[in-house]
Amino acid sequence: MTFSWDPDLYLEYADERGRPFVDLLARVAARSPASVVDLGCGPGNLTRLLTHRWPDAAIRGVDSSEEMIRRAREAVPESIDWEVADLRSWLAAAGEPVDVLVSNATLQWVPDHLALVPALVGAVAPGGWLAWQVPGNFSEPSHTLRSDLAAQPPYVEHTAGVAVPHAHDAATYLRELSALGCTVDAWETTYLHVLTGPDPVFEWVSATGTRPTLEALPDDLRPAFVAELKARLREAYPETGHGVVMPFRRVFVVAQVPA
Repeated sequence: MTFSWDPDLYLEYADERGRPFVDLLARVAARSPASVVDLGCGPGNLTRLLTHRWPDAAIRGVDSSEEMIRRAREAVPESIDWEVADLRSWLAAAGEPVDVLVSNATLQWVPDHLALVPALVGAVAPGGWLAWQVPGNFSEPSHTLRSDLAAQPPYVEHTAGVAVPHAHDAATYLRELSALGCTVDAWETTYLHVLTGPDPVFEWVSATGTRPTLEALPDDLRPAFVAELKARLREAYPETGHGVVMPFRRVFVVAQVPA
């Protein structure tokens, strides 16, 4: 079941969503790569950072969402090449290997993405770098409350089969990449995001993990679902007096491909 992305909604928490990308990039030790690809670049605001890190490199941003790529082309005028392509199709059609391949909060949307690890490594030139970051918070209320509610009538007949993100732990990725001869740096970090405003956790998830569910619901059912989910999220993530604290675990992998 397909769904669309809203760049404006996604960018509401641009700083919080961008911090893991910065932390990931800091561990990539490439000095002067000629080619860098951001696979799953979204609206391009983070891809722009690659031009500052490696100003002499040819930078390409790839995303399956036409809405995201359109926003990237409008908002990031630098000399970045933008491409609309599904991650799997891009890997299948990849030409010359690139020196750095990064992917930020994308692989969790690709079913069975662990099977793509050899292709990801193969898309990187010998001695080059592969780095990705994925959420690791799928057992948190921000996800479980949505899935529990979506499994109840009258919603379940519309939400069965919607896209659901999934990722592995750092040890799993380390094992898979090491088996391919890569030198691997893998770790996990839990950020404590302090959010403000009305129903901030719902605003966060409605741009990402909850979006496929919301789009699958018919117009007459969606308002009741949203109201109930907001109430459950408020209970799970209460106002503390200095904002709403949302823990968010992230999984990071940086690997150097064997020369």
